[in-house]
Amino acid sequence: MIVYGSTISPFVRKVMAFAAEKGLALTIEAAGLGRGGPEFLESSPFGKIPGFRDPGADGGKDFCISDSTAICAYLEAKYPEPNMIPVAPIAHARTIWFEEYADSIFFASAAKIFVHRLLYPKMLKRPFDEAIAANAVDVELPPLFDYLEGVIPPSGFLVEDRITLADIAVCSPFVNLAHTEMVIDPARWPKTAGYVSAILARPSFAPIVAAERAMVAALG
Repeated sequence: MIVYGSTISPFVRKVMAFAAEKGLALTIEAAGLGRGGPEFLESSPFGKIPGFRDPGADGGKDFCISDSTAICAYLEAKYPEPNMIPVAPIAHARTIWFEEYADSIFFASAAKIFVHRLLYPKMLKRPFDEAIAANAVDVELPPLFDYLEGVIPPSGFLVEDRITLADIAVCSPFVNLAHTEMVIDPARWPKTAGYVSAILARPSFAPIVAAERAMVAALG
């Protein structure tokens, strides 16, 4: 199975960590930011990453789909064990909510920091606006961190006291913040800081994060 994109994207990273927790090995092919060819566009008609291909899965034809949520749902349905999206109604709903919180609410703010402190100035050599990043740090993110601080259970897992898609989705964007040298204030958000550190230290995340750090460090 092939994932098109780069793990510097929190959504690609989410898919790769999700698959790793399920014991699945996916191959990454570079795409996005002008990269990728016809096979990538077949998997993602609008050029968004990640794209995904499961060779021969659709009656002998390749199955292609895009969007990290759709990809994770496909992998969960095809490889139901270990279960990463709970089936009990309340736990299932909470998992979907936390993924939405991560993808649409949290990363909408985190992206402003990543784009204007790393992507534009260091990776793409484009003009950037530090004021946008600073506002996200000072105004937008604190209420989102306050929310997490109030909902993280003693177990250190958001749903069913075990690793699920909820934890993977929520923690993935924190890697992008770390690449900008932004850290979670452990005095203000101690539970959040410990929770994120523990999830990102898991074998599903740690090698991905280490490789990305080396890439970011090489940018200078």
